[in-house]
Amino acid sequence: MPLPKRSEIEWVTVDCYGTLIDWDKGISEAFLREAKEDGLTVDMKSLLMRFYDFQYEVMGGSYELYAEVLRRAAVKAAGEVGWSLEPSRAQFLPDSIADWQPFREANAAMDRLKSKYNVGIVSNIDDKLLGVSRRHLRTELDLVVTAQQVRSYKPEPAHFKECARRIGKKKGWVHITSGHYSDVEPLITMRVPVIWINRRGQKLESSQKKPTSEVKNLRDAAKKLGC
Repeated sequence: MPLPKRSEIEWVTVDCYGTLIDWDKGISEAFLREAKEDGLTVDMKSLLMRFYDFQYEVMGGSYELYAEVLRRAAVKAAGEVGWSLEPSRAQFLPDSIADWQPFREANAAMDRLKSKYNVGIVSNIDDKLLGVSRRHLRTELDLVVTAQQVRSYKPEPAHFKECARRIGKKKGWVHITSGHYSDVEPLITMRVPVIWINRRGQKLESSQKKPTSEVKNLRDAAKKLGC
């Protein structure tokens, strides 16, 4: 499934965390600050891997706000690296979202996309926390779909079905994301073109669905769409 002709594209949606906002850095810095309070040095690479695993595990249960997902995943991930983090302290992670910064190219690339297309954000977060991150993002949005609005977490397809409902169709819509599991897999199943930002140089297994296009950053994704 190729990308549509540029003249046929009307809507471009993007994932937020990992695509616009550098959440790896934001989460790492928050954990390191909190661990320092206990005089601990943690292996952030191992902790991050476990954190993301636990995050999807929590998301797979009954729906709860993303702030609670962060708190529960933080406690579990800390325990995996030998750090006994009290649940009452886990609020440090949702509180840190205000400090998570955009990738260097994010705002300029979004402005370029907005100059040609309707743009939106589709994110596994709640409305309040996304509002905190939007203070760092300057581009006016035409559409926002959050987990709180659909009471579901990607890779379940509720976000994308809601996007199609609001847009009125799937034709003329392209999505940009850094999340293969969360976004690429469900969108390719829905036959919606998706540009995958592979910042980490990840190698896909044969069983994983291939994106419509693959780039290294959001600037390159915008270029793919003629911006």
